[in-house]
Amino acid sequence: MDLSIRHKTAYHYRHPTSRISMLLRLFPMSFDGQEVVDWQVSVNGVALTAFSPNSRGDLEVHFQTALPIDVLEIEASGRVMTSDRSGIVKGVAPEVPPTVFLRHTALTMPDTAIRALAGQVGEGDPIARLHALSALVRDAVIYRAGATNADSTAMQALALGRGVCQDHAHVFVSAARVLGIPSRYVVGYYLASKEQDAVHETHGWAEAYLEGLGWVGFDITNGVCTTEHYVRLCCGLDAHDAAPIRGAVLGSEQIAIDADVMISEAEDAAQLQNLSQQQ
Repeated sequence: MDLSIRHKTAYHYRHPTSRISMLLRLFPMSFDGQEVVDWQVSVNGVALTAFSPNSRGDLEVHFQTALPIDVLEIEASGRVMTSDRSGIVKGVAPEVPPTVFLRHTALTMPDTAIRALAGQVGEGDPIARLHALSALVRDAVIYRAGATNADSTAMQALALGRGVCQDHAHVFVSAARVLGIPSRYVVGYYLASKEQDAVHETHGWAEAYLEGLGWVGFDITNGVCTTEHYVRLCCGLDAHDAAPIRGAVLGSEQIAIDADVMISEAEDAAQLQNLSQQQ
């Protein structure tokens, strides 16, 4: 699938900043089933090109400026060719040992309820067990926008019984680690089907590691392994660790943030652009 993506984020500050330092992981990598055809990342119109892989294989770059800024606009856009590999992620290198992703964080720490949920997964085929876990999480945490926030933990989401893709992935990751299965949080882009509402933000899912197979992506929110509809950006122990934009600002406070993601098949995007030019 030939996907066209544009991801814009704008930070508005009350007063001009004195210094900004950010780590950006907004450049998808190429691997089996995902080929980056063309991609650009810019900050206030200035292109960033010095992306390099970190220990997890994710491409990242540091952006710093001491110029006074009251609006910081970050844009990532381009084309990515994808194919369905049944969720299997291969060719992302270098990588840390999978056992690193057995470590719990404040957002994924399990409690009695999460351990009980993991205990409902029976024995048998490893993939079947993970699909069973995904279904259990999806049934236990009904999708509800606005029910949680970026700092909500897996324990809180499961207790509430409502949440969004971040919560689904956190509960899955936490329970998988309870079962001794390395699991990590993934951020990327998702092209919804025609029957679904368009997704105007980054999407979150999980990857679990199986001996002999490697990493496999599970989108708990949609109840599937990742397909050609997904573009993988970066991963981490949890959503905070995997954030595509992280940083610090001195000299001012943030007063607003505007973010939007547009993703479509490249042919559809070209047709829309042609129509716009003709009007």
